[in-house]
Amino acid sequence: MGATILIADDEPNQLELLAYNLSLEGFAVHRASDGKEALEKIEDLSPDLVILDWMMPIYSGIDLCRKLRERSETRGLPVIMLSARGEESDRTLGLDTGADDYLTKPFSPKELVARVKALLRRCRPSIMAEIIEAGDITVYPSKMEVFCCNTRVDLGPKEYKLLSILIERPGQVFSRSQLLDLVWGHGVYVEERTVDVHLSRLRKALACVRPGRDMIRTVRGSGYALQCG
Repeated sequence: MGATILIADDEPNQLELLAYNLSLEGFAVHRASDGKEALEKIEDLSPDLVILDWMMPIYSGIDLCRKLRERSETRGLPVIMLSARGEESDRTLGLDTGADDYLTKPFSPKELVARVKALLRRCRPSIMAEIIEAGDITVYPSKMEVFCCNTRVDLGPKEYKLLSILIERPGQVFSRSQLLDLVWGHGVYVEERTVDVHLSRLRKALACVRPGRDMIRTVRGSGYALQCG
């Protein structure tokens, strides 16, 4: 499916169990054992969804969720909260803090996988889609394959990720800094010129199968957008 998930839990056995079951479903899974490590990995990896245990060292799941909702770049990041607290007031607190879903322990790994898929379908539908189409471009996320005018386009990992972001919202202009955060991860030092280099490669790859048509629009002083008309 291609989605990247971060699990933060200080119980090693549960962390391993959840990571194993999510990996079986094709997710790219990363682990953190406390709130500080989780925050650092969120900044580095820009995951598509995070799973937070309520009772973690340094930053609790509640504290970390608050921090994520205070930051513009992580405000919309899907969050599932795990907790042994089953009272309605605890669930309400977790959801009010900004969690999108709340799962009370004990729970089955299958239930968590189902919740993850449901949340991604709601918040990041393009990730869960079997096919994404915009104009002459077709993307198959589960296979990480791209076709233009019914011809396969071979892309490097960064070019594929850039296209995946642009095709999610055709016509929307993304700044270089936005693309850097979404592709390379927030907090990673990469020069903005790097975005231009990889977008140039993406342009050339698409132009090989559709000559004379530049499908990546440059908006001077603002950024880039996918134009499919």
